[in-house]
Amino acid sequence: MTLHRNLIAGAWTEGADETQNINPSNLSDVVGVYARADEAQTEQAIQAAQEAFKTWQFSTIQQRHDALEFIGNEIIARKEELGKLLSREEGKTLPEGMGEAVRAGQIFKFFAGECLRIEGEKLDSVRPGVGVEITREPIGVVGIITPWNFPIAIPAWKIAPALAYGNCVVMKPADLVPGCAWALAEIISRSGIPDGVFNLVMGRGSKVGQTLLNNRGVVAVSFTGSVATGSTVAQACAARGAKFQLEMGGKNPLVVLDDANLDNAVDCAVQGAFFSTGQRCTASSRLIVTEGIHDKFIDAVKARLDKTVTDDALKSGVQIGPVVDKDQLDQDLSYIDIGKKEGAKLETGGELLNRDTEGFYLAPALFTEVTNQMRIAREEIFGPVASVIKVKDYDEALAVANDTDFGLSAGICTTSLKFASDFKRKSQAGMVMVNLPTAGVDYHVPFGGRKASSYGSREQGRYADEFYTTVKTAYTLPL
Repeated sequence: MTLHRNLIAGAWTEGADETQNINPSNLSDVVGVYARADEAQTEQAIQAAQEAFKTWQFSTIQQRHDALEFIGNEIIARKEELGKLLSREEGKTLPEGMGEAVRAGQIFKFFAGECLRIEGEKLDSVRPGVGVEITREPIGVVGIITPWNFPIAIPAWKIAPALAYGNCVVMKPADLVPGCAWALAEIISRSGIPDGVFNLVMGRGSKVGQTLLNNRGVVAVSFTGSVATGSTVAQACAARGAKFQLEMGGKNPLVVLDDANLDNAVDCAVQGAFFSTGQRCTASSRLIVTEGIHDKFIDAVKARLDKTVTDDALKSGVQIGPVVDKDQLDQDLSYIDIGKKEGAKLETGGELLNRDTEGFYLAPALFTEVTNQMRIAREEIFGPVASVIKVKDYDEALAVANDTDFGLSAGICTTSLKFASDFKRKSQAGMVMVNLPTAGVDYHVPFGGRKASSYGSREQGRYADEFYTTVKTAYTLPL
């Protein structure tokens, strides 16, 4: 098979070794063979980005706009091809894969527009005759470390603003899903940006990722992944004074009140908890349900899950694909066993499934009789596993929803404007959904959370400039 190489200083470069990319829906299907960089090659990419930054930081806004517009247009034009690639390597259903590809294209097109809208301020000084200008400037070489669960959208929402504001990029995608990252890099390589402005170094976190964290030429690191790895990123960057941005875990609540529309609540719960195989940091893994609607809600969710098809991600009519790999599957099964031992009741699902092809298929699991102190209610599982917590009323629901170390996304299903308004105000989450799944966000508005879920400025939308730029204040006295 063709070896997909790293992109360093504008050249496609063989790695120190290589890896096969395997389809989790069909373990006999090799998606591709991808190079893995080592520490020395990562250093080369950083050096190339540093050299390119000398001129790219002064590139015109039109040049950046045109490059990002090109990238966005091609991604959208190739949505079927890229969506299929995504579904083959990560396991999302084909409609989800295509939707993510379109979103990636939209992100690039949004930031193509932002290139033309970079703002500044001009103020009078308190001193007579002195003018003050406040501008935003690029920060330099940005290290981008992305996860496996959104292999094209998350790289897009980091790369696009980095380039839009005049920075150079060294990107390390998740070792598990190099395919979409390589396809995106290939498009970027033809966008008209100079060599070295964008570099792709695929490989292990212990080699590529650690080099990005330790190298002083990388002035900022944007990371999405686990809390444990995020802590490592924070410590390494703080030790050398580098800027860092972290998007990590979630244990997101969906509150369902007695007055909720039952069909809508079930849609929100099933989509939020189980679609994308539950492998979303915004997944609603805690379903907090008041006692008046609790039993009806459980029966309705079980009925919906009975009709939900889990199978090969590329098959028509499939709602849930496989778990991404064996390690994640083992983790999911471990937590299902933990939930049983803790005294929770497994209402449905949780068993391995046999399909036409060998893959990592798991029936979506729904636990009831869960307390918020159980591990399955406190620790992120990152799979198709949801826990129902029964509460007395809205006040208890709000308290339970906020009783978590995380604070990324939270939702409520209710027809009461009073409760909806109160929840939006008092929810300790960065994003709040009313009568919508906790998973599912727009590309033109801020994304991020509180507590252990996030650190640093928000991603996406106009707020992205807070991370990818630095503010300069200039004083002028005309003579």
